Amino acid sequence: MAPITEVEGRRLPLSNLDKVLYPATGFTKGEVLHYYATVAEVLLPHLRDRAVSFLRYPDGPDGQVFFTKNVPPGTPDWVTTAEVPRVEGPSRMVLVQDLPSLMWAANLVTEFHTHQWLVGTPEEADRIVFDLDPGAPASIVQCCEVALWLRERLAADGIETYAKTSGSKGLHLLAAVRGASSERVSEYAKELAVEAEKAMPRLALHRMTRNLRPGKVFVDWSQNAARKTTATPYTLRARPEPTVSAPVTWEEVEECGSPGRLDFHATDIAARVQDYGDLLAPLLDPDSAGRLP
Repeated sequence: MAPITEVEGRRLPLSNLDKVLYPATGFTKGEVLHYYATVAEVLLPHLRDRAVSFLRYPDGPDGQVFFTKNVPPGTPDWVTTAEVPRVEGPSRMVLVQDLPSLMWAANLVTEFHTHQWLVGTPEEADRIVFDLDPGAPASIVQCCEVALWLRERLAADGIETYAKTSGSKGLHLLAAVRGASSERVSEYAKELAVEAEKAMPRLALHRMTRNLRPGKVFVDWSQNAARKTTATPYTLRARPEPTVSAPVTWEEVEECGSPGRLDFHATDIAARVQDYGDLLAPLLDPDSAGRLP
C-alpha cells in the first residue's frame, strides 16, 4: 500500500518512492518529489491559472513517454480543472494551483508543459516564446549567439526578454506581452525568426527542414500557436539524466563557451534559487508586459 502524506491538509498517496527513474545517475522517484517540493515556491507562479499538459514517463525516460492533456482518471476532486478551447472542441484540463496539486501531479512522474495564455483569457496571449533548437554539430553555445541577437531585436520593439535552458539541447527565450492574440504573436515571432536567418544565414534557420538543420539553430516560432505548449520553467525533463529547464542570467548566456556551462540538474536548482531568486519573476508582472508593434 502506498504511503500517505499530508500536504497542506490534503492526503496524498505517494507510490514507488525508491524506484530509479534516471538510471544514469540513480535518481529516484522520491528524489523527484523532493525536488518539486523544494522548488514549489518559484515553480507554482509559472503554472498558476494555466492549463497543464503532462508529458508522463512513469518508468523513466527509457520507458513509455506519453502526453496527457485531458484530466487524468483518478484526479482528486480538490484539484482545480477548467474547460479550455481546443481545435477538436472544448476540453477539461488540470490547473496546478497549489502545493498539494503539484505533489499529486509530480507523483504521476511528468514534465509540465503550459500554453502561452491564461485560462481566463484564452483569446489573448500573455507570453511570446522562441525555442532555439541546435542541429548537430551546433549546440547550446550557438543557441546563445542567436539568443543575444533576438534579445536586442526584441528590445528594439520595447519587449524585454528572459532566457532559460530547455533542459535538453537548446535554449528558450520568453517575454511577457499583452494586447495580442496567439495568432498575431505567432506572426510576429515568425517575422523575427526570418529576420534572424537573414542577419545570421550561417547560424540561424526559421524553417524546420531537416536537411538544412546540421550546424544551425532552428528558431522555432511555432510554439506561440494557441494549441501549442512549452516546457514550464523549473520542470524536470524526461532525459537520460534529471536535467531541468532552468532560468539563466544574460551574463551566463554571454559567457557560454561550452555546452556544459548551461547544463543544470535537479540538484543544482535550490542553490541557484537561493543565489538568484526566480530569474523569470518579471514575466509574472503585468506592468512589465510589452506590446507588439
